[in-house]
Amino acid sequence: MQSITKEAIENLFSISGKTAIVTGATGALGSAIAAAYAHAGAKVVLTGRNDEKLAKIAAELKAEGCICEYISGDPSVEDDVEKIVKFAVDKYIEVNIIAACHGFNAPKSIVEQSVDEWQAIMDADCKSIYILSKVVSNQMIAQGKGGNIIITSSARSKAGMAGYTGYCTAKGGVDLMVQSLACDLTAKYGININSINPTVFRSDLTEWMFDKESAVYQNFLKRLPIGRLGEPEDFIGLAIFLASPASNFLTGGNYDATGGYWAC
Repeated sequence: MQSITKEAIENLFSISGKTAIVTGATGALGSAIAAAYAHAGAKVVLTGRNDEKLAKIAAELKAEGCICEYISGDPSVEDDVEKIVKFAVDKYIEVNIIAACHGFNAPKSIVEQSVDEWQAIMDADCKSIYILSKVVSNQMIAQGKGGNIIITSSARSKAGMAGYTGYCTAKGGVDLMVQSLACDLTAKYGININSINPTVFRSDLTEWMFDKESAVYQNFLKRLPIGRLGEPEDFIGLAIFLASPASNFLTGGNYDATGGYWAC
C-alpha cells in the first residue's frame, strides 16, 4: 500500500498540464469535452472542419482563462491528421491525450443507399479512427511517455438498426479496433486506448428526439433505466477519467455510457 499516498489520490483524476487533441470540437459532444479538458487544466487543441466555429469556441475558452488553440482538418484524411498532430506538437511540445468526438451518419435502407454513401459513413466513422490512432500513437511512441486515446463509439455498435447498416457496421468496427489497438500499443508503449459508447444525446441533429410527448422519445424510455436521454455533459466525467491516471489499468474497453440501454 506504499503507493497510496495523499498526493497520489489528490492527483488521481488530474490531467492538468497535459496536451489534449479533441476532434469534432465544434459538435455538441466534442465542444463539451474540449471545455472540460481545458477547465481541468489541459492544453487543448480543438479541431474540426469548420474554421469559423472553431475560432469562436477557442475564443470563448480563452476568455475563461483556458489554454487552447485550434486548427481545421478532416480526421479521415491522413495528411490533415499529420498536420493537426504537428500543430499540437509545435504549440505544446507533445501530445498526451486524444479524444475522438467526430462522427457522421446518413441513415438509409441498404436497398436505397449507394455503395459510395455507405463508404462515406465508413470513412468518417471507422477509417478516420484508424488514421488518428496510427498518427497519434506514432507521436506518443516517439515521446516515450505513453498516452491515452479515447474514442467515441456508440450504443449502436452492439446492435443493428434499420437504416443503419453503415453506422452500426462502422461503430462495431471501432469497438473491435479499440480492442485490437490495445493489444498493439499498451504493454509495449504504455498507450491506453478505450472507447466511450454513448446513447442518444442532445445535439442539433437529435433535438427532435427530445420531445417528451413523441412516440420516439417514449419508445427510448422503455429501454433507458436512467429515465431520460443523454446530454453532452453526461459524458464529461468518463472522458476525464479515461484520460487520467485513475484509468491506468484500463485499456481495450468499450465503456457503456448508455444510461442502462445495454442492460434492457
